[in-house]
Amino acid sequence: MSELVSTGVEGLDSILTGGITQRSTVLVSGNPGTGKSIFGIQYLHHGVSEHGERGVYVSFEEDEADIRGAAESVGFEGFDEMVDDGDIVILDKREMLRETDFSTAVDRLLDTVEDGDFDRLVLDSLSMFQLFFDAEQEKRTYLLKFSDILKANGLTSLLINEQGAVFPDTEVGLENFLTDGNIYFIQTPTDSGVNRYVWVAKMRKQDIDTDIFPMEIGQGGITVHERAGGFSMMGGSDDQPSF
Repeated sequence: MSELVSTGVEGLDSILTGGITQRSTVLVSGNPGTGKSIFGIQYLHHGVSEHGERGVYVSFEEDEADIRGAAESVGFEGFDEMVDDGDIVILDKREMLRETDFSTAVDRLLDTVEDGDFDRLVLDSLSMFQLFFDAEQEKRTYLLKFSDILKANGLTSLLINEQGAVFPDTEVGLENFLTDGNIYFIQTPTDSGVNRYVWVAKMRKQDIDTDIFPMEIGQGGITVHERAGGFSMMGGSDDQPSF
């Protein structure tokens, strides 16, 4: 049986029956503000703090200061020290977009991965990554190669994907079929703000719970309420929310 990598998110690991399969590539999709980047930061922070696993955070959209600030805003203790000590390496937009040549940016990433002893990687975001390509076939080929390289280097990776649709079923791209797992972060507006949910739609080689469960973002990061059956969106309650 394959080893599982804990996400560090209370409740989500239970839904995943322990975590994400080691050396898999998981697509994390959702519209802006759903908590995808916080999830990625939490995943790396947990890897270092609880398992001694080093990580890489690749951002095409944020500066390192922004990422550090996001970690601080939800109380990830010691995140700055982890970055300063090299346990978490941040390749931010200044490095990744320094040149318009895609191969140079990817070479910089691969050099980091191959030269270091890393276990976890977060790419934020795949949407920006794919802008380097014009043809769909080229995107498909490179995504498969990229995923294979990450696995060959022993990485369990989260690929963050911006999604415009409110409900994920309405916008399923090619990348959903090329990754080992799909996790959706969903938010719905209410009179007082928004409700947030998580849906693990697919995870190869794992027996998962495919219901949709409520989540919240607070101090300490993301919490998923996997036992809140009355609030589950796909069963068990007459007053469950709907899209």
